[in-house]
Amino acid sequence: MSRTVRFSGTVLAASAVLLALAGCAAADGGDGTDGAAAVVAPAPAAAAAEVCDAVDAALPERVEGQERVDGADLPAYVAVWGDPAIVLRCGVPLPLVLTPGEEGYDPLADAVDVNGVSWLLEDAPGGGKLFTTTHRTVHVEVSVPADYAPEVNPLVDLAEAIAGQVPLDELYAQEELYGAPPAGS
Repeated sequence: MSRTVRFSGTVLAASAVLLALAGCAAADGGDGTDGAAAVVAPAPAAAAAEVCDAVDAALPERVEGQERVDGADLPAYVAVWGDPAIVLRCGVPLPLVLTPGEEGYDPLADAVDVNGVSWLLEDAPGGGKLFTTTHRTVHVEVSVPADYAPEVNPLVDLAEAIAGQVPLDELYAQEELYGAPPAGS
């Protein structure tokens, strides 16, 4: 199975994506811990919460070779792998950079496509990368510390759960249905 990443419209092999990036403040509580306790719980609406429950059930036990942290002490709709922590939050709001009318709005912001899941790519406060799904009915955010450079690699492990459980936004679902010519054309 070939795993590819599209960055700014260019297809690159995931293992060849070289992003020179730094650590993830969202995953580091600043006190030497993995930061899991410092993660802010998202507050998804009821319909989004159902999707997030399905995502949680479909998430892998390992991401980028890191074991999933026991969720008993984590906020709802949050999953964590490794130390330093790779942190997934499901049901987050649309990032301001993609919200029309907000300061800094940029509909052409950097994005990557990993195995059929589109992600907004942002620098995380304090370093590392912050990825938020786009083109989906529910937004999922993943913070990846620079220790896992290239930071895009964990998304390969998460793509199947996201693609399988988070429906495409209506506009993009129609593109997927009608955008490509029928097989054999």
